[in-house]
Amino acid sequence: MASSSGGLLSVEELRDRILADIDPLPSVQQPLLDALGLASAEDVHAEVSLPGFDNSAMDGYAVRYADVASASPDAPVHLPVVGEIGAGQAGLLALPPGTAAKIMTGAPVPSGADTVVPYEWTDRGVAHVRITRAPAERQHVRPAGEDVQAGDLVVAEGTILGPRHLGLLASVGRATIASRPRPRVVVMSTGTELRDPGRPLGHDSIYDGNSFLLAAAARRAGAIVYRVGIVPDEPKLFLEALEDQLVRADLVVTSGGVSQGDFDVVKAALAPQGVWFGGVAMQPGKPQGYGRVGEDRVPIFTLPGNPVSSYVSFEQFVLPALRRLMGMRPEVRPTVRGRLTGPISSPAGRRQFLRGEIHDGAVTPVGGPGSHLIGDLAAANCLVVVPEDATSLAAGAEVDVLLLDQEF
Repeated sequence: MASSSGGLLSVEELRDRILADIDPLPSVQQPLLDALGLASAEDVHAEVSLPGFDNSAMDGYAVRYADVASASPDAPVHLPVVGEIGAGQAGLLALPPGTAAKIMTGAPVPSGADTVVPYEWTDRGVAHVRITRAPAERQHVRPAGEDVQAGDLVVAEGTILGPRHLGLLASVGRATIASRPRPRVVVMSTGTELRDPGRPLGHDSIYDGNSFLLAAAARRAGAIVYRVGIVPDEPKLFLEALEDQLVRADLVVTSGGVSQGDFDVVKAALAPQGVWFGGVAMQPGKPQGYGRVGEDRVPIFTLPGNPVSSYVSFEQFVLPALRRLMGMRPEVRPTVRGRLTGPISSPAGRRQFLRGEIHDGAVTPVGGPGSHLIGDLAAANCLVVVPEDATSLAAGAEVDVLLLDQEF
């Protein structure tokens, strides 16, 4: 996966090569609630109309319009009541001329009736009803097929299924829908210095925040996530831990051990197996790795160890891959435009992703550029994208912004 220029890959070059290597997971029929948040893998056409029959929009009396058109307070219309129709209890199928039937909201309007008079315009009579106000013809009748016609496309392939889509699918009689399953993601952190939160720290140890950061990001993207315990800086132990996890992985994400240090265990273990390691023209996140491992050739992303680098790398490379696996579009988080509240600088030849806060289109950088500053990352709600050819931008300049907390 060498760069076309022999140097650093661009963000797009690496991302495009990753996406070209990954196919969507095969679709399966899933119960509706299990498909929440997933992409439909099929076009769904309604097999029934909604409503399926003319029904009442009010509690009142089903009548023929011609029988009540003259009703007024001074000249009420009196009609015999020949039955009562409840939702799901439609015993009366036809209404004779010159009669009325009590009808509840949602109940089918009987043949022969074309209008519903609400209770409020009557004396609510049981054997006979007095109607004191004339409705409009077909008033308070919901016609069959008013909402959805049988054969209508109700969910298009690729639609991200939310509560409203699932409610519609159930309403047209679908119990399942074909969708891509949630990918199983294994997240591993490497580093002898790491400790799990809640454990005592030594004088040279730190808590493992990366695996929680990446696992949470993958779960938020829709994946089923397995966070693995900390792996020490020993290639043999790393490979053993990785091999144990591949049976439950559609994708593996590691953090740390991918740069040029003497203890970069991930690179030492995986480079001999053909996993690519190299540099990307971005800051933070220059050292990257990607390849396939194991008998099933599971995709593996080896991200840098500093938390901001790791998170930005996830956004740029892992998130699009997860969305590709799930058949979600767009695969890459879209940008919006923002306006800088102050000047910024950026290294030449690198695409910089600055943490920022955006409110009403105004963007303020948060903290410094250091890739270890996770406190600043937590305080941000966006990433400010500074192009490779920009070394400085003035206050008021327009920039591309990635909204980190927005669904897409």
